[in-house]
Amino acid sequence: MGAIEDVYEDLDADVAEERFREAVESKVEQMGGLADEETAAMLIAHELADSEVGQVADIEPTMDEVKFIAKVVSVGDLRTFERDDGEGRVVNVEAADGTGSLRLAFWDEQAQSVVDGELVAGDVLRVKGRPKEGYNGLEVSVDKAEPDADATIDLDLDGETTVESLTMGQSDVTLRGLVLGTDSVRTFDRDDGSEGRVANLTLGDETGRVRVTLWDERAGRARELESGAAVEVVDGYVREREGDLELHVGDRGAVESVEGEVAYEPDADPIAEVEVGETVDLAGVVRSTDPVRTFDRDDGSEGQVRNVRIQDDTGDMRIALWGDKADVDLAPGDEVLAADVEVEDGFQDDLEASANWRSTVVVLDDASTGTDVGGPDREVGNATSDTPAGREEPGDRSGGQAGDDDTPGLGAFTDGEGPATGDGSTAGGAGDDGGQAAAERVEFTGTVVQTGDPVVLDDGRETMTVRTDARLQLGEEVTVSGRLAGETLEADEVR
Repeated sequence: MGAIEDVYEDLDADVAEERFREAVESKVEQMGGLADEETAAMLIAHELADSEVGQVADIEPTMDEVKFIAKVVSVGDLRTFERDDGEGRVVNVEAADGTGSLRLAFWDEQAQSVVDGELVAGDVLRVKGRPKEGYNGLEVSVDKAEPDADATIDLDLDGETTVESLTMGQSDVTLRGLVLGTDSVRTFDRDDGSEGRVANLTLGDETGRVRVTLWDERAGRARELESGAAVEVVDGYVREREGDLELHVGDRGAVESVEGEVAYEPDADPIAEVEVGETVDLAGVVRSTDPVRTFDRDDGSEGQVRNVRIQDDTGDMRIALWGDKADVDLAPGDEVLAADVEVEDGFQDDLEASANWRSTVVVLDDASTGTDVGGPDREVGNATSDTPAGREEPGDRSGGQAGDDDTPGLGAFTDGEGPATGDGSTAGGAGDDGGQAAAERVEFTGTVVQTGDPVVLDDGRETMTVRTDARLQLGEEVTVSGRLAGETLEADEVR
């Protein structure tokens, strides 16, 4: 065999030998005799190896040229536009291979041939083109594309899009989900001097959750939606940020309200098993809440934070809610999901979690689950009233008859008669006279988890609301004694 045949024999690329030979001869001519056929063949083989990719997920916008196969997902309309040398034409085709999806741009004669050839969803194409980062994600400007009737790609085009099925570069995404939380609208300056707007919300479905980024005119939609609303994202596109997939909505997309049930089933981590440095999902009952505190950042701006303590079946943990998360409407007794929170070393060697901009904090609707409050598995259903999901109406804190244990960890709210005492019994229990119970002296030892008026103490099993003039610090362990007035301990001694 000759030099060209030898190199071709070792070539691991999908190209006909005749086309390979033509490319080699063209390379020899291009180099003006500076390379013989063997050298030119090796150069062509190297170029082919660099451009051949195994799957869509391997394509990078920085590559000069790529070759791959993909299945047609949808074919757009022929669009025309004016250029200096006349009218231009383009057809956008969405394609995927199971590892990812992208947009194929067919220009001019190729665009017309797509229309004339009636390219349809389900066709498998062998594509050669130039990748780039397009407005809606990864895009390949097609130099050549040929149908391959013998190639098969296992991709269900009729399947419903779910959070779990989202892939990098995917566009024209329609996804139905439940709003778990929203952020405020933020503004920024673009390089061209114009002002941009962006907002985020978090959607969940039965397969998981995803952060949704709304741009410019669509950003205001985040203000209009509340947790528990069922929505559908239309014409979104998938990007990656810090290792996580995000669904973006630009000027062609929308977030529309829909009717019908949409379920979200968080898979929370047991509090007792989390470790420092992990990013986890925590779900449980709110045991205590601190007031929102403001502070000045180094850049002169004002920030805010609020500490809450939640408990599940395995333990309890303090969570710091930063920024907008501090404004989430929470009260003791609410069941809450804090997703994507970071576990850190806390006060007195205790672990605590931090809910930052990437986190989601939402009140859960335990009425739709039928499960015990505080367990790791939860389902969020659509909101059905003006009361936030999982929140009781004012005055409805009964929690069952005396002696029930359907709400572990609530302490002061496990019995309709009043708060728990320090020894675990319930003041004003069944059969006691209310006036006599109010006159009883109560002693309680716990850690200060909320300062101000009132103070809230936590002994690891229950909480106690205390009114006192003593100046106490967060994390301080104290013993208070006094008399109960309703659900509050009026302390006359603190030590």
